[in-house]
Amino acid sequence: MSERKGTISVQTGDIFPIIKKWLYSEHDIFLRELVSNSTDAITKRATLGRTENVEIPTGDIKVKVDKEAGTIVISDNGVGMTEEEVEKYIAQLAFSGAEEFVNKMKDAGEKADIIGKFGLGFYSAFMVADKVEVESLSWKEGSKATKWSCEGDVDYTFSESTKSEVGTDITLHINEESKEFLGVFKVLDILRKYCDFMPYQIEVVDCEIRKNDKGEEEGPKSYTVNETEPLWRKDPKELKDQDYLDFYKKLYPMDQEPLFWLHLKVDHPFTLEGILYFPKINPKMPFNEKNIRLYSKQVFVSDNVKNIIPEFLSLLKGTIDSTDIPLNVSRSSLQGDPNVKKISNYVVKKVAEALKKLFNTDREKYEKIWADTGLFVKYGCVSDTKFDELMRERIIFKNTDDKYVTLPEYKEGLPESLKEKVGDKVLYFEKDKADHAVKNQLKEAGLFALEMDEYIDPHFMQHAEMKEVGEQKIQFASIDSEIANLIESENTTDEDIKVQDLFKKVLLGDKKEEDPDAIGVEIQKLKGATTPAYYKVDEQMKRFQKMAQSMGQGETAFPVKRTLVINPNNPLIQNALKLHEKGDQNELVERLVHYVGDLASISSEGLKNEDKEVFVERSQQLIQELTSQVNA
Repeated sequence: MSERKGTISVQTGDIFPIIKKWLYSEHDIFLRELVSNSTDAITKRATLGRTENVEIPTGDIKVKVDKEAGTIVISDNGVGMTEEEVEKYIAQLAFSGAEEFVNKMKDAGEKADIIGKFGLGFYSAFMVADKVEVESLSWKEGSKATKWSCEGDVDYTFSESTKSEVGTDITLHINEESKEFLGVFKVLDILRKYCDFMPYQIEVVDCEIRKNDKGEEEGPKSYTVNETEPLWRKDPKELKDQDYLDFYKKLYPMDQEPLFWLHLKVDHPFTLEGILYFPKINPKMPFNEKNIRLYSKQVFVSDNVKNIIPEFLSLLKGTIDSTDIPLNVSRSSLQGDPNVKKISNYVVKKVAEALKKLFNTDREKYEKIWADTGLFVKYGCVSDTKFDELMRERIIFKNTDDKYVTLPEYKEGLPESLKEKVGDKVLYFEKDKADHAVKNQLKEAGLFALEMDEYIDPHFMQHAEMKEVGEQKIQFASIDSEIANLIESENTTDEDIKVQDLFKKVLLGDKKEEDPDAIGVEIQKLKGATTPAYYKVDEQMKRFQKMAQSMGQGETAFPVKRTLVINPNNPLIQNALKLHEKGDQNELVERLVHYVGDLASISSEGLKNEDKEVFVERSQQLIQELTSQVNA
C-alpha cells in the first residue's frame, strides 16, 4: 500500500463547548484572563506611544458589577481594536495577538511586558456568560468604534457602536448557574487573589443603588483592588527593613514577624524577581505547603510551587515572579522545562548564601532562629548536594554546656589530652532521653556531647558520616556506648561479680542473657561515677531501629538489646548486696533491683508527668524500708 498523508479535521462547533467547560478548572479564572487582556492592551498602547512619540493617558481598568442588569463589564483605555482586528484576534480561536505584537516589537528593538500567550483567555468568559459583547475603539487615527456579539456558539455579529473613547469594553451577560459572580465582594475577592499586584490600577464599581440611613439614594460605589508596584519590583537598595515587614504583614496578616528574608532579582540566564521569608514556626498551626505565591508578570498564577521550591524549603513564605516559568494554557500548573530546574537551583543557592552570610556576620541571630530553621537546613543538607556543600559546616548543635557549636568547632574544642582517645568520634545524646549523670561525668572530664532530636538528626548523622566535615571524617557515638572507653575505670572485684550475679538473677529470671528480649547486665566502676546504673545500647542497633521507625515500622519491628551497666560503688547498690547476703529480705532486694532498673530507664527515656507522683511516693517508701533494714 502506498504512503498517504492527511490533515486532522477539527470542527469548531464541537470544540467550542469543550473549551468553555474544560479549558479552566476554576470558573473564577475568567476575571483574571479578561483583566490580563486589558493590561496587555494598555501595555501595547504605552509601547506604541513611546515608539511614535505620542503622549498617552495613565492606564486604567474598571470592572463594573450590575446585579440588576445581570452583567459584568470589564473596561480599559488600552490600544483598542478595529473591526478587522476584532475578527482576527477574537473570532479566530487561539490566535494570539499578544505573541504577534511581541514579535513585532522585538524587530523594532522594543521590549513589551505582555501577559497573554495562548489566545484562549478571552473564551473563559463563556464559562460564566451566555452572551458576550465586545465594544472597541482603536487608537489609530480615523478609526470607527465596533461592536462584536456572540452567544456562546460559532456564530457572531458585528454592529455599530457609540463608544467614543479609545479602549475596549467587554460585557458579560452572566448565566443562571454563575449568578454568584454578580456579588461585588465575590468579584473583589477574586481580583485581589489574582490581580493584587497588576501594573495598572484596577477599580471595581458596584452599580447597585442603595439607600442610606437618611433614606437618600447612594451609588455607585468604587473599590480599589491592587497595588501597581509590588515590593519585589523595587530596588532592594532603596528599601528598609520595615518595608519588608509591612509587605509580609499584608501577605500574612495573622503571622508573627518573619525571622529574615531575601530579595531575589536576576535577569540572566532567566528572569526572576521575588521576596522569600523564613517565618517563625507556630507548632499550634497546621503546616501549609502553599505558602509561596507564584506570579507571571505580576499576575497571580498558583500557590503550588513544588517544582520550583524544593521540599526542604517548603516552610518559606513570600512571592516569586518570573516570565520564564512555563505554564499550561490555564496557567494553573507548570510544564516541564529546563528553566524550572535552573530557577529551583538559583533559589536554593540564594537561601544558602543568605544563611551563610547570617552565620558569618550575625552569629547571635543565626543561633536565635535555629530552633525554627534547623530542621529544614539539616533536611536540605541531606537532600540537596549543592545546599549541603554550602551549609554542612554551618550546621549547629546545642552541647551539654547549653551552647551552640558546629561540628568543626566541637572537634577543635576537645581537650588535647583526650583528642587521640576520642579520635574521629562525635559524642551525642538524644534530647530528653540521656542519662544526666553520664552527661555530667563526661562534662567533668572536659568532654561535651551534642544534643540530637529523634526526627531529622538520625538521617543527618548518617549523611555527615559519609562526608568530610572540616576536612576530616567523623563518626557519631552515643555517650552511653562510649563513656567506658573514655573515662578511666577501676578493676572489678569479687564483690562486684556478686552484684552482677544478683542483678542477672532478678532481672533475667529463667531467661538467658543472649535471648533477644533479655537485657544484658554489666559492671563498670568508672572513676567519679555517682549514678547507680545506666542503660547502654549498641550504636548500630540503635541506628537500625531509628531507620525502621522512620519507615513507619515502629520499635517492635526492630527491637534493640539494652545492657544495664551497674556502678557497684553506689551506696544503693552496696546496700542491696548487704541485704541479699543477709538472706532474710529477698522481696525487698528484688524491689531494689527493679528500682535501679527503673532509675536507669527514667534517666535515659524520661518519665511521663502522670507517673512522677507515683514513682516519687514509691521511691520514698522503698528508701525508708532500706534504711531501717540496713541499720538493723
